[in-house]
Amino acid sequence: MRRREFIGFVGGAAVWPLSAHAQQPLRSRRIGALIQNAENDPWARRYQTVFEQGLDKLGWKVGGNLLIDYRWSISGPDEAKAAVAELLKLSPDLILANSLSAVRAAQQATRSVPIVFTAVSEPVIQGFVTSLAHPGENITGFSNLETSVASKWLELLKEIAPRVRRVALIMSPASGPVTQLFYRAIEKAAPDAGIETVLIPVHDLADIQAAMTKIGKEASDFGLIVPPDTFLGFYYKEIAEAALRLKLPAVFAFRYYATAGGLLSYGPDVPDQFRRATTYVDRIFRGEQPGDLPVQQPTKFEYIINLKTAKALGLIVPTTMLVAADEVIE
Repeated sequence: MRRREFIGFVGGAAVWPLSAHAQQPLRSRRIGALIQNAENDPWARRYQTVFEQGLDKLGWKVGGNLLIDYRWSISGPDEAKAAVAELLKLSPDLILANSLSAVRAAQQATRSVPIVFTAVSEPVIQGFVTSLAHPGENITGFSNLETSVASKWLELLKEIAPRVRRVALIMSPASGPVTQLFYRAIEKAAPDAGIETVLIPVHDLADIQAAMTKIGKEASDFGLIVPPDTFLGFYYKEIAEAALRLKLPAVFAFRYYATAGGLLSYGPDVPDQFRRATTYVDRIFRGEQPGDLPVQQPTKFEYIINLKTAKALGLIVPTTMLVAADEVIE
């Protein structure tokens, strides 16, 4: 064999393993997904669809090289702890956590399995990450809302229901300190709007219904603000329906309240967070460390007005609000 031919042969042989490696299919992976909503909830199905479609576009095929174990109805600490224990027995390569309770339970249970969260407010204050830029350890994700948005909710409530003089904010103590931070932000902004504030802790659905009935019957000048809260989000339909029945003008953090009959919502696009989370899942599966991926803040906010509900409450929605809204439900 001539020298030039021999060199070409050896060089070509050296390339073969690299080419073969590049063409190898992605190794099969397993995800444990903790979802706040019930399995039959339409929003839960939407989150699932967006998440799986996003992964599919990145080469991760459910039923092929990817298996996802879902746990639904993660509405509080007990449900989250039990679900995380079940999932860890299945040896997942990553945990997707879609609620504050889910993140807390997952982080307490493992410091080795990567965790990607969605829709969690103030992750630094809650101690989930060291900083947004450098989360650290085995966790990263997509944050929800900063407490500064609370003054915006108050402004919108006052604009759509000028008669409101008192505002109640309901919260679940089990959800952690962040809801109280939202309340303090509302409390700080309230005097300038001529509004008094009331914080009402609730522990179960009966508490929610009793609290809303009380403020609904007490006076016609009451309004309601429902902040991001895992427990309250699980009962979003019941809360939106009760507010309408009791004729309480209410502002909510998420679109799903407005679609269930709530008056107005202003907050992040949660399905978009699931869509964006797929990029982090893909990067982690390809070798990056979750603690090196910065926590991303919302890039899309939605402002939804339920005009049908406004009419039922006897409210005349200013044209400026209708024009500014991303969607008006009629």
